[in-house]
Amino acid sequence: MSASFEIHSSSKNYQVEVLTNLLKEKRYRPDQSFVLVDQLVLDLYPYLNAQNLIAITSVEESKSLETVAFVIEQLRAKGANRNSHLIAVGGGIIQDIATFSASVFMRGISWTYYPTTLLAMVDSCVGGKSSINVGKYKNIAGNFYPPENILIETDFCNTLAHAEMIAGLSEAVKICFANQGAAFHEYLRLTETDGLVTKEKLSQVISLSLLTKKNFIEEDEFDQGIRLLLNFGHTFGHAIEAAGHFSITHGVAVGVGMQMALHISTQLESSGCSHPRVQMLSHYLSVLLRGVPSLGKHLSAISGQLLFDKFQSDKKHTTDKYVIIVPDRNGYLERIYINKDDDFEKIFFNSFEKIKGLYEVQ
Repeated sequence: MSASFEIHSSSKNYQVEVLTNLLKEKRYRPDQSFVLVDQLVLDLYPYLNAQNLIAITSVEESKSLETVAFVIEQLRAKGANRNSHLIAVGGGIIQDIATFSASVFMRGISWTYYPTTLLAMVDSCVGGKSSINVGKYKNIAGNFYPPENILIETDFCNTLAHAEMIAGLSEAVKICFANQGAAFHEYLRLTETDGLVTKEKLSQVISLSLLTKKNFIEEDEFDQGIRLLLNFGHTFGHAIEAAGHFSITHGVAVGVGMQMALHISTQLESSGCSHPRVQMLSHYLSVLLRGVPSLGKHLSAISGQLLFDKFQSDKKHTTDKYVIIVPDRNGYLERIYINKDDDFEKIFFNSFEKIKGLYEVQ
């Protein structure tokens, strides 16, 4: 199945294509561009090599201003100018670095994105956002700078580890659940009993997730309103990533973060966790995440106090309130503000212990 659609943006519209055999066709033309690629992807697909190649190791430490400076220096050293085009090939970290670098190199050059992880394919590739870590602060610097187009080759998923597929699906179900229409039920219809998706239905899931996210980003391009609901699970997920020293991947951490948000909401007066829609999500996440090797081991190694410290430092909180996203009584998502007090701290620790228990190593 192939799909093509346009994302509308205030700066420029851009095209998204979900295709097969993309790289075997003559759509990838590095001879005419500068290529930023994940070194691991290059090792797996050596034919992606190009004359004007910049390869970097795609790890969390690379998502920094220092790496952006390196990319800019490499572009200039290789002869790039304001009319040059950047091709980015890799997952979300490569996307963040490419977005930021392309936006500031000579005040902005055009770029194209080839996502190579399922997480990037179903979520981060659209929206035009970059997020860069600075010091101990995660995703504290960034901007909006969409690519010219996004070309999604589902065959890249053939070399992804099982946990990476689960990470992508965790983000996809989050997006579909955030939608108040039929997207969530359509997503569940496409999945198997273990929560995974067959290769034959993968492009349908990618298209469903992106078309659902398209509605959010076109209505709220700059994260001021409804698009903020897509942060569901992220505040807890980012804390889990950091407190676990990134032993748990982003998508999986967001999946666990959604479970924490659901458990915390059961202890709030406005809880919608008894709603059938929310119950279906909770069951799906439990089934899906049990397929992640060593998740229980990694969660058990996380200090509850360190996790809470990381949670408190999230940039979305206000001076005196924690900002989290939970289901309302109708089973839909809402942003709520919670006092920064000892009562919430107890709820937080209790919820983390409950979630760890779901994946306790026997």
